[in-house]
Amino acid sequence: MPKPLSPSTIELVKQSVPALAANGTDITKRMYSILFQDDHIRELFNHANQGESGSQVKALAGAILAYAQNIDNLGALGPVVERIAHKHIGYHILPEHYPYVAKALLAAIADVLGPAATPELLAAWGEAYWFLADILIGREVDIRIDLEARTGGWNGWRSFTIAEKIKESEVVTSFVLRPTDGGAVVRHKPGQYLTFRLELPDGTLVKRNYSISCGPNDEYYRISVKREANGQGGSIYLHDHTEAGTVLQVTPPAGDFYLPDEPNRPVVLLSGGVGLTPMVSMIEAIAAEYPELEAHFVHGALNSNTHAMDRHVRSLANGHGRIAVRTFYSEPAETDAAGYSHDHDGLISVDWLTQNTPLESADFYLCGPKPFLSALVGGLTRAGVGPDRIHYEFFGPADELLAA
Repeated sequence: MPKPLSPSTIELVKQSVPALAANGTDITKRMYSILFQDDHIRELFNHANQGESGSQVKALAGAILAYAQNIDNLGALGPVVERIAHKHIGYHILPEHYPYVAKALLAAIADVLGPAATPELLAAWGEAYWFLADILIGREVDIRIDLEARTGGWNGWRSFTIAEKIKESEVVTSFVLRPTDGGAVVRHKPGQYLTFRLELPDGTLVKRNYSISCGPNDEYYRISVKREANGQGGSIYLHDHTEAGTVLQVTPPAGDFYLPDEPNRPVVLLSGGVGLTPMVSMIEAIAAEYPELEAHFVHGALNSNTHAMDRHVRSLANGHGRIAVRTFYSEPAETDAAGYSHDHDGLISVDWLTQNTPLESADFYLCGPKPFLSALVGGLTRAGVGPDRIHYEFFGPADELLAA
């Protein structure tokens, strides 16, 4: 553990809370503008949600404010630290990158707060930054050591070849990935994701996270990607500019959202749209490894045109015997009919979950768009499901959801 924060630092950081609340987004916007002057640091980020004017500006401002508010109760930040550490593994952020962020953050505080940013306040924030950075660096070292020690494990970027490209629906395609070097792959935890470094046709480098959609094995990974017409290139590149034989750069499986090694409560898997991908990984693992586990796979899609992997999921459920599958279509196509192509019209609701799943005893795992998660995470909480039984994955800044 790093050296404890000094009492004067704790007090000065707490005193800065009102200024952070009033100027947080200006500070983080300025921080990114300074940080991204260095090209090799800029390339570390996922610019789909991080950048000078993106949603990450607000998210980071909220995170800095939360850190200041909890500076004398840092145990409350444990889950956030774990999530950040896994993101850093995915983006291959190393200890040598942290000084750049420290310099940019302190410069941004000084620029935005002006005379209020006294030398004493900047020194306090410098100490507070490195206290948290040392915790993150230590956790990231532990994760990397564990990954490299496991069969098929690696650190940093590794080449994978697309072995198969499978159209799952009008908008979702699966990609089966095998190591180009012919070696094994480290077994992921069902629910984790891979991070990709993709070079687009115009030469732009982008980084994207995609959930693994197969169960753990030693030979390959599968991702199932929705083609986002209004996206910033990652999904369009995979759909339109790759084929069997294309080589991609990938970091090891990461993420703190996953099925435990020994589930001891019923499991309810809730997904919306392409959010089903980590749930398919979980359901494959349950079908293969946990024959006695009660599980519910509840999925919401627009209609049969966009619904992916339904036949595969139902086949797994039938073979297992204790997995119930229910699907909801919010915009059924003309050829869709409840009871035939899907189970229910409309959206998944907490009322339906209360009547059809073990609400009082189950662990709930959720992945989907922000409105889906906001409605169900909040609804389950109001229905009495404890936070220790609600687990979710959200790609992008999740601070608004955490606050809700």
